[in-house]
Amino acid sequence: MLSAAFRNARAHGVGSSGGRLKGFLLGESGPIAQLEPIHDRRPVGKVAAVRGAIVEISFPAPALPAINEAVLIERGDGEDILAEVQAHVDEGHVRAIALRSTIGLQRGRKVVATGRPVEAPVGEAVLGRLIDVTGGVADDGPPLPADAPRRPIHRAPPALARQSRGTQIFSTGVKAIDLLTPLAHGGKAAMFGGAGVGKTVLVMELINAMIARYQGISVFAGVGERSREGHEMLLDMRRYGVLDRSVLVYGQMNEPPGARWRAPLTALTIAEFFRDERRQNVLLLMDNVFRFVQAGAEVSGLLGRMPSRVGYQPTLASEVANLQERIASVGDVAVTAIEAVYVPADDFTDPAVTAIASHVDSMVMLSRQMAAEGMYPAIDPILSSSVLLDPLVVGDEHARVATDTRRVIEHYRELQDVIALLGVDELSVEDRRLVGRARRLQRFLTQPFVVTENFTGMPGRSVAVAETIAGCDAILSGTCDDWPESAFYMIGSLDEARERAHSTNGRAEAPASSNDGASS
Repeated sequence: MLSAAFRNARAHGVGSSGGRLKGFLLGESGPIAQLEPIHDRRPVGKVAAVRGAIVEISFPAPALPAINEAVLIERGDGEDILAEVQAHVDEGHVRAIALRSTIGLQRGRKVVATGRPVEAPVGEAVLGRLIDVTGGVADDGPPLPADAPRRPIHRAPPALARQSRGTQIFSTGVKAIDLLTPLAHGGKAAMFGGAGVGKTVLVMELINAMIARYQGISVFAGVGERSREGHEMLLDMRRYGVLDRSVLVYGQMNEPPGARWRAPLTALTIAEFFRDERRQNVLLLMDNVFRFVQAGAEVSGLLGRMPSRVGYQPTLASEVANLQERIASVGDVAVTAIEAVYVPADDFTDPAVTAIASHVDSMVMLSRQMAAEGMYPAIDPILSSSVLLDPLVVGDEHARVATDTRRVIEHYRELQDVIALLGVDELSVEDRRLVGRARRLQRFLTQPFVVTENFTGMPGRSVAVAETIAGCDAILSGTCDDWPESAFYMIGSLDEARERAHSTNGRAEAPASSNDGASS
């Protein structure tokens, strides 16, 4: 046991002459010893090799920095490179992932182990700011105060006994989400979809809809985003007047994989600070979580690990779990997470997609076919789901209307092949009636967004949950069977459809699907 204590001291860079052991020795489940360093004798090494974002560093054995410990690499131009130790190669070498570009870094440069993990600035100092993974400002504003509190980005999730799962519905004003995939205050929701189906637009609309009614702190993590998107987000939040209680954390696509890999942890550390130490509710938004997984795969490949399924890193499940399990509610304060997830090649069975989906409460699936037909938001009512769609949570009427809406639309999809071959007229009277109601439901669940007003020229709509349920129930009951389908396209409540139906000319035409077999 004593030798184990000295090995622990050596691992922290404290030699027999550089520090002394004090306190007491415990068993394997407790701390081996308490250390009180007398002198600051942090290990000093030098760069042995540079392979892209991976830097191999030699240290005098056996004083190797620990895994996930931060090291400072002197670059020679006055700006140090912060890196994070990821692997011990042998007794005298480690491999670290750089959190900024290593272009121009030379072998032999001095490296100092900090003895701590990477730390992120937290607290009121970061409110209203756009920062990178290490806390550097990127909004052309003054640097953060030197005395701003900092917290390590690596942290264990709260114990299950402390976690609380709320069942309060988080109203968004988006009809398809509120009806079919209700979000929970303190839950996790993910928007899954391929390229160009509207994930970012939907997340931006949810930000716009929630910030006005959300009393708390908003933290946005832009993972692998373009610089244009970060600039637009900053300008939008300034225009809406909510930047003073928001934090933007970006790891852009032009940055090394280490920055993209650790940006969500920085954002999560800030959210945990306001949740645990300031006792405030936090709205956490991430776009795009798949880029986090992708950055982890890049790091894994650079470290020389053997790839796993579909080329992903062998640590995929644990990396996703380390991120997602920290998004939790404790006591009466909550972290509500909304995440955008890119689906490569529209393959919803991709290992990264399934790993992320296993941790969320609500899954909003975006359909490329619906996007091609002009049905925006392109939320698939059949594949989308939520654990909150339960009569005990949302009420009997809400659950019944949502179930009936899914059933009618699914029956319509089953008949689409027959319609494409023979036409609607060959269906039975009952099937023709259900097809008409399904098409009206699909169009009623579309709506214009506030964030797209400049592109569409249509003012955005926000619809209360009760109005959405009442509108769908009226369509299902046959009240609207005589109204033209174009009256339901891109509207808010059912009152707008009623006005269109009774007007001489509709203000918008519903798109005609190529495979419907029926005109709009």
